Amino acid sequence: MKWLRFRHGGTVGFGCLDGDAVLVHEGSLFGSKRPTGERLAIDTIDWLTPCDPRTMIGLWNNFRALADKNGWAVPAEPLYFLKAPGSWCAHRAPIPAPPAEVGRVAYEGELAVVIGRRAHRVAPEEAAAHIFGYTCANDVTAIELLNRDPAFPQWTRAKSFPGFGAFGPVIETVFDPAAATLRTRAAGRERQNYALADMIFAPAELVSRISQDLVLEPGDVILCGTSLGVLPMKPGSAVEVEIDGIGTLANVYG
Repeated sequence: MKWLRFRHGGTVGFGCLDGDAVLVHEGSLFGSKRPTGERLAIDTIDWLTPCDPRTMIGLWNNFRALADKNGWAVPAEPLYFLKAPGSWCAHRAPIPAPPAEVGRVAYEGELAVVIGRRAHRVAPEEAAAHIFGYTCANDVTAIELLNRDPAFPQWTRAKSFPGFGAFGPVIETVFDPAAATLRTRAAGRERQNYALADMIFAPAELVSRISQDLVLEPGDVILCGTSLGVLPMKPGSAVEVEIDGIGTLANVYG
């Protein structure tokens, strides 16, 4: 099922996608829920991020093709950073350009894992049960700012400007990452096209390993990292991240 959050007539709600409509539900997205019987046309709603994470975790160097091209060693454990909550951005919402002194800004099309059950020190064989579903993400990055100071890589700052944590439009609960391909289009041109099976650490392993360090709560998001094809965006460019079986996240930068 494809779950989403929306605003309609000043009210925030959630439901599941059914063709060109939303079947509205009540209760808790990550708990007990039931349909209200209300059906809303997609073109009458404002899209919200499909969940409201407490924490968003991003992976670095998690795809073999990109590691091979850049001469990076395969990491022994997941290498990750955090994005600030103020960076969340919904499907169709604009991604504001930061001040010019920040420098160039790049898209990074990624698969995102949405946690459905509290996870702390979860065993590998139990990790999949803590995943609610998957969505599309654009891990926007201020690429010049990241290493501007050679003494201190600025991961949090470079990844956390408003709009830099775009994800959505829906959370798909029935999805096999090993069988899907991700494509990113910028200004109408396909720039990324890679198989999610190329991940070094697959989603369930990421949940298990990261949960050894952090407490993951329902709604938290893990960005699985990106692969080849990352490039800077020009202001005014439409950027789309499409994943087979999930859908397309669309935003305009600047």
